[in-house]
Amino acid sequence: MTERLVVVGGDAAGMSAASQARRLRKPDELAITAFERSHFTSYSACGIPYWVGGVVDGPDALIARTAQEHRARDIDLRMRTEVTELDLDRGRVRTRELDNGGRESWTGFDKLVLATGARPRRPALPGIDAPGVYGVQTLDDGRALLDGLDASPGRRAVVVGAGYIGVEMAEALIHGGYHVTVLEQSTQPMSTLDPDMGALVHEAMCGLGIETVRGATVTGVLTEEDTAGASLPGRSRGEGGGRVRAVTTEDAEYPADVVVLGMGVRPETALAAAAGLPLGESGGLLTDLAMRVRGHDAVWAGGDCVEVLDLVSGHTRHIALGTHANKHGQVIGTNVGGGYATFPGVVGTAVSKVCDLEIARTGLLERHARAAGLRFVTVTVESTSRAGYYPGARPMHVKMLAERRTGRLLGVQIVGREGAGKRVDIAAVALTAGMTVEQMTALDLGYAPPFSPVWDPVLVAARKAAGAVRAAGD
Repeated sequence: MTERLVVVGGDAAGMSAASQARRLRKPDELAITAFERSHFTSYSACGIPYWVGGVVDGPDALIARTAQEHRARDIDLRMRTEVTELDLDRGRVRTRELDNGGRESWTGFDKLVLATGARPRRPALPGIDAPGVYGVQTLDDGRALLDGLDASPGRRAVVVGAGYIGVEMAEALIHGGYHVTVLEQSTQPMSTLDPDMGALVHEAMCGLGIETVRGATVTGVLTEEDTAGASLPGRSRGEGGGRVRAVTTEDAEYPADVVVLGMGVRPETALAAAAGLPLGESGGLLTDLAMRVRGHDAVWAGGDCVEVLDLVSGHTRHIALGTHANKHGQVIGTNVGGGYATFPGVVGTAVSKVCDLEIARTGLLERHARAAGLRFVTVTVESTSRAGYYPGARPMHVKMLAERRTGRLLGVQIVGREGAGKRVDIAAVALTAGMTVEQMTALDLGYAPPFSPVWDPVLVAARKAAGAVRAAGD
């Protein structure tokens, strides 16, 4: 008897799972139906800022595999179809066709994969849904933003939030000739770094002509009709209608022809919550190492809608990255297809850039280490990307955290120019292996003057951290 697999979500995790399951089981053994509510499947959301900035073509260049290619492999992929309900007791999902008059139907399953992704944080503020205000999460979002930029009456952009997406979108808009203001609620941009490293990013952003306002709490969005509409009974600022014209904070107003929200994302788990599936502190689904939803043998989940084990702290956390999503999908597809695979966890590695400034981190920040109850030492070193005498050597700051008693590496942050960002991979491997900073000092890394000083900056930080551990004692 043919088993039925239903996949909810047609991007990285969902279609990786479907494709891997199809490799292992033929259509007469496993019928696969996948639902995707957008116009695109199997795409690189990470490439959207570079599409918007004109660095890469899109959207087709960002699609790894089209719907037609999936269907050619006997995967029944239904685009523009939204799953609206999970009926776990009866083994079925309710769907609505978004381009066919909203027609609804039920589809049965024996095995279910949830890959519903994440949604941009969009606070309930006056005017937040006004024309000219954009989130950036899907290719549909990217296309809407580009259409909005083409229709923009001016060249003033406000980016709300200075995390990865906010910083990358600021760069894209700078490339597009916009005057860019970034509003960040924290004391420094890039809250994925410690504040002292975020200060380096702030300094660089200002040097690139990006006005960066720290400690800015956004209170609303003003529109073109607010001036006249504010005097009407029952109408408050931000409710006048019309296109965006400014973003307000507690103490200022910033003119804007376009607004981009870069405030991070949340797991898209409303369906799962309604079905009673277990969620973690961030709202992400909780799974075992095989990516099976806890307590549900026939339900798997992966991608941006799940929480994963942090190998350094030992706690689960939500990390929305395509690298993890694709690995989750491979694991799920292998298990659904009759094999066995696990996803052991992550160390929290991420890398980004704003113009020529590279920003990278892996492992724990200081606040994460404190929250985990760890005692630690920190060191920061300044070095160069190449031998100091070699042309093109650029400064690089490396911050390292190590456990106080054991010397176990806990985290690394790197901010610098060319050659800085990917050095974080050294630390990611060391974290995964559970190495101490003393052990790291003996790593046999590649050296030549065009690529590194004799002592690579990461090893300089490790040597200094090892000294700090010894000095701290117990």
